[in-house]
Amino acid sequence: MENKTKAFARLLTIMDELREQCPWDKKQTYESLRYLTIEEMYELSDAILERDIDEIKKELGDLLLHIVFYSRIASETNDFDISDVINNVCDKLVHRHPHIYGDVEVVDEIEVKKNWEKLKLKEGKESVLDGVPKSLPAIVKSFRIQEKVRGIGFDWDNKSQVWDKILEELEELKVEAEKGDSDRMESEFGDVLFALTNYSRFINVNPEDALERTNKRFIKRFQIMEKKLKKEEKDLSEMNLEEMEKYWQWAKNEYLNT
Repeated sequence: MENKTKAFARLLTIMDELREQCPWDKKQTYESLRYLTIEEMYELSDAILERDIDEIKKELGDLLLHIVFYSRIASETNDFDISDVINNVCDKLVHRHPHIYGDVEVVDEIEVKKNWEKLKLKEGKESVLDGVPKSLPAIVKSFRIQEKVRGIGFDWDNKSQVWDKILEELEELKVEAEKGDSDRMESEFGDVLFALTNYSRFINVNPEDALERTNKRFIKRFQIMEKKLKKEEKDLSEMNLEEMEKYWQWAKNEYLNT
């Protein structure tokens, strides 16, 4: 604990020095740091998906720096400081874990989540969905919405029910696609994605992570194919679908062997 305290104190001291002496750090505001913080979050996400422990450590440090930076800015106007930030989250954790710090008994993590949402409503939230950020990417937001309402029991009983819903939504999308109504197609396509996201929870798959890993696999396979074609002095844009498929299958096998 002593080493952790010293490390954190060192970071706070460095932040104070930079804020007072560095021309760039002195100019920063909440707004100027915001987009940088978002970038750091995505870099951490990439590191987690790649399972790169060294990068995870690095990106966590960058995020911690941002938290300290925001707190330092706030302290200059006496709004709050880092101790307020830490104590606030500590108080929240204690309050929302009565099964640890109180006399509430729970059977599993599902009950923990239900208690968490109930306590948030008691704290003044008007809706269980108030805590879902508006700017979240759509799939992440969909997943969080479904997790939130599950916390108060608004959910399917089993995955077979959700699968039936997916098939129902796919059929409705097919009907609208045949009609060609763009607004209805968009609506039904959204319903399909929402249902698939719902199903992901029942099979313990994070849809955002799954899609991003698929994106990364596609990029790597496509780039392997491009290198092969370049080596053979062939132009992808001049190939027919059958020829493309042949190289694509080759690239998939190469990817699996790397």
